[in-house]
Formats: sequence, C-alpha cells, structure tokens
Amino acid sequence: MNNSAIIIRDNLTEVYEDVYSSGVLEALAYMAPFNEEVKKLMNIRLRRRKERSQNESRITFLNPETNIPGTNIKVSDAREGNFEGAEIPSDLQRQWIQGTGPGAKPNASLESSIRNVAYALLSGADGWMFDGEDALGQVSTMSLDNQRNLKLAIHKSPVFLSVAEEVATQMNNWSRIFFGQDKIQDWRTQLNFTTKIFRARGLHLDDRHIRLSDGASFSASIADLVLYVVNNASALISAGSSIVLYLPKIQTAEEAALWNRMISALESHLELEEGTVKVYVLVEQLEATYQLMEIRAALGRHFVGYNTGRWDYINSVSDAMAWDQSFINPNIESIGMTYGYMRNYEDRVRRAVNTPDMNGNFALWQGGMEPNIPVGSTEGVNSSMEKALAGAERELSEGASGKWVAHWKMVHIVRPVWEKKNEANQMGRTFERLSYTQEDADGLIYLEPAPRTIRGARNLLSVGLQYGNAFGQGMQAAALKPADFFGDENVLYLMEDMATGEIRLSILWEWLHKHAEITSADVDAGVEEGAIFTQELFDKLLEEEYDKLLNANNKDVYEASKVTTLPIAKSIVKKYVGEEKKIPWFIDLLNINLNNVDLKMADKRIDLYIKLLNEKGERVTENLDFTI
Repeated sequence: MNNSAIIIRDNLTEVYEDVYSSGVLEALAYMAPFNEEVKKLMNIRLRRRKERSQNESRITFLNPETNIPGTNIKVSDAREGNFEGAEIPSDLQRQWIQGTGPGAKPNASLESSIRNVAYALLSGADGWMFDGEDALGQVSTMSLDNQRNLKLAIHKSPVFLSVAEEVATQMNNWSRIFFGQDKIQDWRTQLNFTTKIFRARGLHLDDRHIRLSDGASFSASIADLVLYVVNNASALISAGSSIVLYLPKIQTAEEAALWNRMISALESHLELEEGTVKVYVLVEQLEATYQLMEIRAALGRHFVGYNTGRWDYINSVSDAMAWDQSFINPNIESIGMTYGYMRNYEDRVRRAVNTPDMNGNFALWQGGMEPNIPVGSTEGVNSSMEKALAGAERELSEGASGKWVAHWKMVHIVRPVWEKKNEANQMGRTFERLSYTQEDADGLIYLEPAPRTIRGARNLLSVGLQYGNAFGQGMQAAALKPADFFGDENVLYLMEDMATGEIRLSILWEWLHKHAEITSADVDAGVEEGAIFTQELFDKLLEEEYDKLLNANNKDVYEASKVTTLPIAKSIVKKYVGEEKKIPWFIDLLNINLNNVDLKMADKRIDLYIKLLNEKGERVTENLDFTI
C-alpha cells in the first residue's frame, strides 16, 4: 500500500514534519493493512461481550487441546511453558520503580510541554512509562506533541537539554526541603539512568489525525507503534537502550498475537532482528487473567513482563459481570489489591511470570500504581506516605520486582523499599504453577462483604464529574479529590487517569441498575440502612455534587470550565450511568466530544453513539471533527 492510502488531516504533515517523517509515512503505509485485522478483533470483542450478556455466561478458560487463535501454539503448551520467550535485557533487569505520566502538556509551548519529559528522566526512576493512552490528553494535537517531545529528549536535542538543566535545579530545590539533600548530583548523567518506555494506545481506540483513503478510521495502536519506534529506534539502539512498549487493554491471547504480528512486521520493515522491541503487558482486563500464559506465549520473544494495574482491572470485572444482578461492587475505597477478586488476580499474575519458558526464561512482574502526591499538610503527607510505603512493602513481599508511581516526587520515597532488599528482581521465585479449575475461575470474580455508602457514592460522583471535566480540558491525568475535601490539606489529591474515572461510573451503574442496598444510614441524605440506590437518589446526589463543583474555587475547578466542559461532563455521567445497557467504554463518550464545548452538540453526539451501539452494535470511535 502506498503513502496515498494514508490521509493525515489538515496541514499536520507540515506542522509536524519531524514527527511525520518520510520514514514514518512509509511505515504507516506498510502497516496499514493491519487496520482491518484490528477492526475485526474489536468487533469480535463486542460480539463476545453481547453474547455473554444475552446468555448470562461467565468468562471461562480456553480449551487446552486447541491452538491459541492467530498462532500455531497449542494452549496446553503455552501453559507448560513450551514456547520461546525473551531474555530480559540489561536495562530492564532492575526496574524497582517505574514512573508513569504523559510527555506533553495541553495548549503549552514546546519549552513548557517538554518539561514533563525532563521531570521523568531526572526523577531517579528506574524506568518511565511515557503514556500515549490513559494519562495523555488528546485535545488538539497533544498526541503528536507527546511524540515530538519524546523524540527531542531521546535524541538529546539542545532545547531539551536546556529545559532539563532548569528542571534539575527546581527538583533539587524541592528535594532539599523534603529530604534535606539534593537528589540530582549531575543532571546530564542522571538523564541516562532511566529506561524510556512508551505506552501505546489500546486496540479499541482510533487515531484522531489519520484515516485511510477509503474513509476508514485508523487504529491508534498502529499509529503509536509506528511513530514511536520509527522515530526513536536508531537513537535508542545507539545509546545501548532497549526499545520498550507497554501494551494496554489486551483481553485475549488472540489480541496479543495480533500485536506480535504487527511488531514483527515493523521490525522486518526496519530491518531489525525479530524480538528487538520488548513489551510489557498491562493486565487490565478480567478475560486476560484467564489467559496469562497464552498471552506470554503469543508475544513470544517480545514479552518481558506483566503489570498489575488496579483501576482498569476493577472496571473490566464490573463490565464483564454487568449482566449478573448479584454482582455488585462496594465503595471503591474498599477494593484494594488484597480484596477478594483482586487478591486472586494478583496471585495468578505472579505465578504466570515465574513459570519458565522452554529456555528457562522467567518474566518480570511490575506491581501496581501509587497515586499519592506528597503535597498537603504535614499530617496528611505523613499519613499518606505511610500507606504508600506499606503498599510497596506488601508488593515486594508478594514477589513484585518493582512498582509504579504517578508523580516524580514519589520516586525517592518509595524506591528505598526495593533498595533495602537490593535484588535486581524477583524472577524465578518459587510459586505454585497455575491451575485452571472452577475454583480458580470463581476466585477471579469473588466479592467480599464491604461497605456501600452514600459517602462512597458522593466520592464516585464527584471524582467522575471532575475527571470528565479534566479530560475535556486536555488533562487525562489530573490531581483530584472529592469536592467535600476541597480545602482540607489533610486529604491529599490523588493522580487520576481514564481508568479511575471509568470505574467510578461503572460502580454507580451497578448500584443503580442492580438495585444495590446502602449498608449504613446517612442522615444528611435522608437515607436509611438497607435503602435501595434508586434513580431518584442518583439524580439527587448528582445535582448536589455538581453544585459543589460549580461553587468551587478556581484551584479545584477552572472557572472557564464551568460553562464549557463541566456541563458536558455532567451530561456524559448522567447518560452513561442511566443507560439500561451498559456502555462498554466511558472514554468513547469523552473522545467524541474532545475540542467541543457546545452542550447541545455534545448531547447530539452522545445520543448518536448510544443509538448506533444499541441498534447496530457499533461504537463511534473516530474523530468527528476530522476534515480532509
């Protein structure tokens, strides 16, 4: 397929000539035939979801006597480790702390935007996952700004080095106050410490700037894979660094096999040895937990490890069990990594990575996210940091080789947990082999008794509304807390991204449509213990929490957003939670309203989305503002 098959909107090939280089355009055209395969698998996803709902059937393990779809690997062989995996490269052997966040800011100059990358690479994190997905805003051309900033940083351009020197001074000023010492001794040397990692957008998302000449929307996964690898492969290899990706939202080994074929095809096109690109997989979907060894096998020489993220996974469990009236989650605060189905999920992941492949290779387990930011009152910071350290200690004891943090200020707070153990990783630690019984399957959806309160509902609503508003403003990662705690410095802001917004609405949907019982009385709301969470109660709480945001100061809710993106966020929350048939992706309703501040237009687009989903089983995923 030649370059004419790819259409890039407006004049972006000129404005972003450094990002859309000739090599990138050639590779996009070469990879374009995979777009049809991506669309096919996404249609299969929706059909599988619909059939489970109609048949009221649970997810099950694969038949061990069959081949993994899209491969010639037998399921039973994958489970036994009879496949060729990857050796872990030297710069991934020790990943005690990985930071995560976007490499760009919305509506910012290059010098301001690229500071995000400087903070990351000077943070002291062993690796930094520069996010192209859940935490990266997609307003205007932010996805391209992200790619540009990463390219400039990886190639150590003068503009990046100048900004990095300034940022190092600022970071040391904070370190002296907080730790009593500088944490950056030589900023130029420090830039080489952190392994660069990029999270591509998931297979369920479309790119906002590219489509095919036949009018088909174009997979964001293909776009991100091509732009990052083509622009940076040579520089990374020359520096002795690995080319590393995080792959999100994979549901099945068949989808992993498609990723494997795409990556191998790009390696071949660039004349790289197969297996040069390494990938972590975020275990964010319930179905993936039933196919962990199969996913490892399908990705073969590319696979290096799993990550156990909390928020997306909770949401996937909620979505997979939407048909089951008895499956109702408690307050989000109760669903930690030791809760019921979460405990069993984590246990399967650690056992999967420490099952050797045919060459005796193990894989890495990177623990979950620490969302705290050490900004607030002394009491609040101390309390939150104690919880953060306790969480890290627990993951270390369970066998994780490291964990994530959502802010650079957390790196040197949490990293000492692994420094004290002073082992590069915990690969090869002995755990029981995975089993595939009904008891195992039941454990992955095991609910434990926990509170379901009006306070919990307010928190869900408040943060859900704020997240939708932040998304519309271009901040897919935002420091948020419930409105009732605005001004309370003892309650810290937490870094929230798409997944944290999505699970809040999913739980509210459960409570409303499954007639959840409130477990304790709430005098202020006039709700008694055992009361049912009704539409009337939801509407009442929604209006009250929305009013709090309208009356909040500019620090917590931008004044301009109160008449632009906040009303749209409210409409999305109301329709998402109120829709009888659960909508598969909250992000869809947000994406179709990016760069739109007209509430009437937003409602029209939301109604179109719901109509097509209900009548044709189709998702609207393309950029509705696309112009040729």
